[in-house]
Amino acid sequence: MLAYINKIKEISDRLLKEQKVDLIIGFRKGTIPMMNEPCFVKTSSDVKNLVWDSNCGINLANYLTNRKEKIGVIAKGCDSRNIVTHIIENKISREQLVIIGVPCKGMIDRRKVAAAADCEVTEVLEQADVIVVKGPGIEKTIKKADVLQDNCAICIHRNPVINDEMVAGPVEEQKGVDRYEDVRKVEAMSPEEKWNYFEELLSPCIRCYACRNACPLCYCPTCFVDESKPQWVGKTLDTIDTRTFHFLRAYHCAGRCTDCGSCTRACPMGIDVRAFTKKLEKDALELFGWEAGMSVDERPTLDTFKPDDPDKFIK
Repeated sequence: MLAYINKIKEISDRLLKEQKVDLIIGFRKGTIPMMNEPCFVKTSSDVKNLVWDSNCGINLANYLTNRKEKIGVIAKGCDSRNIVTHIIENKISREQLVIIGVPCKGMIDRRKVAAAADCEVTEVLEQADVIVVKGPGIEKTIKKADVLQDNCAICIHRNPVINDEMVAGPVEEQKGVDRYEDVRKVEAMSPEEKWNYFEELLSPCIRCYACRNACPLCYCPTCFVDESKPQWVGKTLDTIDTRTFHFLRAYHCAGRCTDCGSCTRACPMGIDVRAFTKKLEKDALELFGWEAGMSVDERPTLDTFKPDDPDKFIK
């Protein structure tokens, strides 16, 4: 993916010079390793700051909501699917966007890299299918496949589903991937085991709302946790309040989540927030044959009715 950056810069520079867009939403180098930052590029002279590598995991669709400008946005597969959702839900119009598609082979998980390095990581260099991790007195080479984000390891939509320009030809999509093995393990648990599983999963939560803020689907004008008249849920670390927040947020994403992994990536406590949304994604696929964000011409499954929709779940 390192080879993409020159093409990204070339396209971005051209779009700005030809005044086809008012800004480019992309990534710049972060201040700490493995944490590239979203950035808005508004002039041709700033295009040089754009970067692209396996540390661009943040979903840039999150920065499109209700904007009025003409925007060029760099989009990998999951970004593009969330852009489709934004268009369908009237958060931005298709005519405002020039989508610069980036075929993706997955983003690395900084926590996995740190664990594999077993030292303070001061620099990470990417070389084809490996990354070189440097720390105090140490240099270690790690296979990229061993430290991918969990959602990237099972992704079957690596190529953008919608684009205006592509920085490279499509990559081969993964075949024979079991996307819901972890969900079935939870489904097979007894009620008591499930309760204990989620209790343990959520026990580190500090209610910082990083998962909500990073999610490209969380754009309610006022989040239910911030409502005061009436107050739906408390602000404390009470276990009931914490469970309520996570389960209700997950249900808000039902039939909309693309498993981009932004929630889990943003969590400072390392909670696998995807454990909630993956179950709902699986149900939408198995019950309705629906995958979110695949086409701007098809309404979401929870937005439509079909005579052959299954109804056992409401009985």
